[in-house]
Amino acid sequence: MLEKINIHDYNYDLPNETIALYPMENRDLSKLLIYSNGNISEDIFKNIINYFPDNSWLIFNDTKVVHARLIFFKETKAKVELFCLEPNKGDIAVQLASKHTVNWNCLVGNSKKWKSGILKTDTEYNGDNISLYAERIETNNEFSIINFSWNSEHSFSEILEIFGKIPLPPYINRESEEKDNITYQTIYADIEGSVAAPTAGLHFTPELIKRMIYSGIDISTITLHVGAGTFKPVNAEFVNEHIMHAEKIIISREFIEKLYNNFGEKYIIPVGTTSCRSLESLYWLGMKLGDKKFQEQEELFLDQWYPYNNVSNNVISVKKSLENILSYLQKRNSNFFQAATSLIIMPGYSMKFPNALITNFHQPKSTLLLLIAAGIGDDWKKLYDYALNNNFRFLSYGDSCFLKFD
Repeated sequence: MLEKINIHDYNYDLPNETIALYPMENRDLSKLLIYSNGNISEDIFKNIINYFPDNSWLIFNDTKVVHARLIFFKETKAKVELFCLEPNKGDIAVQLASKHTVNWNCLVGNSKKWKSGILKTDTEYNGDNISLYAERIETNNEFSIINFSWNSEHSFSEILEIFGKIPLPPYINRESEEKDNITYQTIYADIEGSVAAPTAGLHFTPELIKRMIYSGIDISTITLHVGAGTFKPVNAEFVNEHIMHAEKIIISREFIEKLYNNFGEKYIIPVGTTSCRSLESLYWLGMKLGDKKFQEQEELFLDQWYPYNNVSNNVISVKKSLENILSYLQKRNSNFFQAATSLIIMPGYSMKFPNALITNFHQPKSTLLLLIAAGIGDDWKKLYDYALNNNFRFLSYGDSCFLKFD
């Protein structure tokens, strides 16, 4: 049963000076807040390995941020910014590989200055003169459909690299800089498709990961492409009126088999809320795959409220859910499980996979803060009060938490 949760109960005062505008020069020297059994302590991130049980298994989100911000200038010199969110239709990997033309859903900055017509921008790249054109096809309440076309053999992914800028979150109130191309990307980023970084992973360095592997800590990767919805505040008074944007998850059969074989044996630690939501989405998608009609759908989709509306019917075990997914993949001779999820995790939700979570500090009245409260209850207030009173840096480029749920 879906309970009414007032978003104002998940608010706190976040002074501007606590929002990190730049990351630490050394990623793993960020401050680390440790929460366990109601107790709070602090350290630096490079020592996080000291707080992992021997059987720990870290799950990273290996999505890669694309240069999704495109700047155009009209003949009047008016600046128009297009923030590419996702393809209007089709798989994101296919659309990024497309040449000559694509249609994408975009947010339009300074939209009033672009009533009609085609925008154009030019640059020279490796000796070639490349022109990029943008034409608005349609507009709805949330975004505009923009047709992009260009006069070269480059893929759209390459066009974004050539013309685009890294899409820093709006609360980092500055223009993106060249070094953000590196610092706003995890060191293990691999699969292009996000418009925001899974920022809990920004603290990891190659040296720290090597130490973890040497110490016997298990490490795996899954993919959730982060959409602009991650920045969308909960504007409704009650959370059950908030609409989550769907995001694409891609998880290998090999990982799901490993999860099946090690569930209950490993201490599972998602790195970031995106990894956590991906794992939890697996359970509910596996439950839905018990229905043959769901198996036949062209694209698998998990509605944000499905877990809350089906609690009374929740008689399926985690292993049975994973078995359903593996059977589904086997029937299709597929090595990757792909689906869209708009799952919201909020107080009252019972975690299926995570024993702990590595995450940053999140905005007031955000769905990310609701997820934290789902894991540690009202102690989130104690946690955030401690961080605010002890000079922790907040949000994407800020410091980190290691939260034990058990």
